[in-house]
Amino acid sequence: MNDSTGFNTPDDEGAENALTDAASIVDGAANALDTNNDGKVSAEELAAADELAAGDALDQAQLKAAEHLEDLKRLQAEYVNYRKRVDRDRSMASEVATAQTIEALIPTLDDIAAAREHGDLEEGPFASIAAKLEAALGQLGWSSFGAVGEVFDPALHEALMSQPSTDVSQPTIVTVAQPGHRAGDRILRPARVIVAQPE
Repeated sequence: MNDSTGFNTPDDEGAENALTDAASIVDGAANALDTNNDGKVSAEELAAADELAAGDALDQAQLKAAEHLEDLKRLQAEYVNYRKRVDRDRSMASEVATAQTIEALIPTLDDIAAAREHGDLEEGPFASIAAKLEAALGQLGWSSFGAVGEVFDPALHEALMSQPSTDVSQPTIVTVAQPGHRAGDRILRPARVIVAQPE
């Protein structure tokens, strides 16, 4: 509609409808923003949620750390046992190798003992060689045993013969046929002896 000035004037009813629509939009927005925090999370609730999540993460991390620590302890124990076993096996292998070497030389050592008993090794180059061989074997733990006058010990001596005697009060070695040989605590061969038994 035109007024006296020739300009269009808004329809009163349309203007009221537009104002009503605008008011309802504003009211809806206000209600959406301020409905006792419905649909909103307060700062305290957000902090509590973060703290709960952090606590759960920490618990899981501590559980994982405990599992890894147990695994590490188990592996460390297995490694220590492995080292002990390897050291023991290495030591045993060394002892066996030494014993086998000395056992292979027992006939030669018997010949040296017999030659010494007959006085053939009192001096000369062979006496020096025999002394050096025995010294080298001694460094490996070798020693010989069995001598006249010793008390007979069945763990160390092998009696080839036994004879009664009034001169002894207990079984005593009177003759050494072959000396015994040992490597450390291991008996490689017992001494072969003749024993005098008390009557």
